[in-house]
Amino acid sequence: MIHKDGFPWVFYPLLFAGTNLLFKKRKAAIIGLGISLANAFFFRNPKREPVLDPELIISPADGKVVTCEIEENPSWFPTPLWRIGIFMRLWDVHINRAPTTGKILRMQYIKGEKLPVFKEDAFEKNEKQLYLIEREDGTPFWMVQIAGMVARRIKSFVLPGDDVVAGDPIGIIKFSSRVELFFPVERAEIYVKEGHRVFAGETVLGRVLLNKG
Repeated sequence: MIHKDGFPWVFYPLLFAGTNLLFKKRKAAIIGLGISLANAFFFRNPKREPVLDPELIISPADGKVVTCEIEENPSWFPTPLWRIGIFMRLWDVHINRAPTTGKILRMQYIKGEKLPVFKEDAFEKNEKQLYLIEREDGTPFWMVQIAGMVARRIKSFVLPGDDVVAGDPIGIIKFSSRVELFFPVERAEIYVKEGHRVFAGETVLGRVLLNKG
């Protein structure tokens, strides 16, 4: 299945290919068809099996865990936070999903640069979209979509006030990028490490500790 945001990226190169084929311009037609197929692959939206345990923390992105650490003194929260960063390669699925069940309390789009997302300062300097999701038990989760060098656009599927279920699609970054996830250390235990391969909506990153905090 192709996500609807990918339809123009698939259709117009295909139209270009068909037009050139009519005029017997085979090389141009092959190029157009190749671009269309590549875009169809990029915008694929495979079905993901929902994780039913509400205490589990689910990966928001397909990719590789490149950061899994504790921020001891975050400037924007009074207690230490887990920080999990997931790098999405160009050929990964780029539909991002809710890491937990809750309500979207806040969203903020921040313009910025397009540094390579594996650089340490990309989080601070790059274009990004922030979501604050609060669980029913009050545990806050911050999810940040970060655009990279070839990312063209961040698009959200949700609005502040929306209720989301873990695994629900909430946004897409068009072409390679990164997702960061933050949540209180005392409210969760983590099951992944740097280097782990994860899948949005399916891979369990950790568990919320409901008897803590």
